[in-house]
Amino acid sequence: GHRPNKQVVPTEEMIARLKAATGARKEMVIMARTDALAVEGLDSAIERAKAYVEEGGADCIFAEAVTDLEQYKKFSEAIPGVPLLANLTEFGSTPLWKLDELANVGVSMVLYPLSAFRAQSKAAETVFKGILADGTNKEVEKTMHHRMQTYEVIDYMAYEKAMDAAAAKN
Repeated sequence: GHRPNKQVVPTEEMIARLKAATGARKEMVIMARTDALAVEGLDSAIERAKAYVEEGGADCIFAEAVTDLEQYKKFSEAIPGVPLLANLTEFGSTPLWKLDELANVGVSMVLYPLSAFRAQSKAAETVFKGILADGTNKEVEKTMHHRMQTYEVIDYMAYEKAMDAAAAKN
């Protein structure tokens, strides 16, 4: 999405894909993504989004690589009532706007696809560099959650209780 030299499929092909998905769904939301903004420009991307909703049956739109808040506003005005997603991936084409800025131009959903992963990979790098340098994880232990903090984050105790309850029934 945020890479150079992208290509997009013809609108008719995307509509056919959406019709196949919407025709086969039982309980599913269908989000149509358009990368056309960077390739064909705003007007074309908006026309595609409208066709994806009106002809293809998409429930919401993922407008990729938006570079200006006014672009989101134009999308939302062109497809009123249709949820609009912003992809706020770090180091991409889209600026990292605040939620209220996005809401003010009609964006109703925001995706942070790699934020936690990027933080985790940086933390892992720090830990493994420390282990390699020191021959132990003792010094990097202070950068980690202790066991109970991890359990709180993942709500592990609720899982334990559910497992105990299931075992008691058997």
